[in-house]
Amino acid sequence: MILFPVSDEKNRELKQRMEALGICEKDIEEKFIRSSGSGGQKVNKASTCVYLRHLPTGVEVKWMTERSQGLNRFFARRELVNRIAKLSGQRADDGAEIRKIRKQKSKRLKRAKQKYNRMEL
Repeated sequence: MILFPVSDEKNRELKQRMEALGICEKDIEEKFIRSSGSGGQKVNKASTCVYLRHLPTGVEVKWMTERSQGLNRFFARRELVNRIAKLSGQRADDGAEIRKIRKQKSKRLKRAKQKYNRMEL
């Protein structure tokens, strides 16, 4: 397994999820292409966008949110694992729970701001 520029725990978790789904590195075709969008000279010169294709299933992922190629490689693999998990009927960790908690916290913050604004009047 390739080590990515993230914590050891995240590397280990990705490796375990790949093994659980039976995804091998040799089954993944990886290409590096230039990212699109803003970024100027960096985007025009460096091929930081990662394109992955899982050969047995045909699932394709293109990831270019980060500026570094290493992080894009990690996130692309994680997205590939999530998509394959969804295809196989397993529950994919797509961050829905985290988004739900963040939304709840933002509602609390809005209510607290409204409460304090009323107190000032």
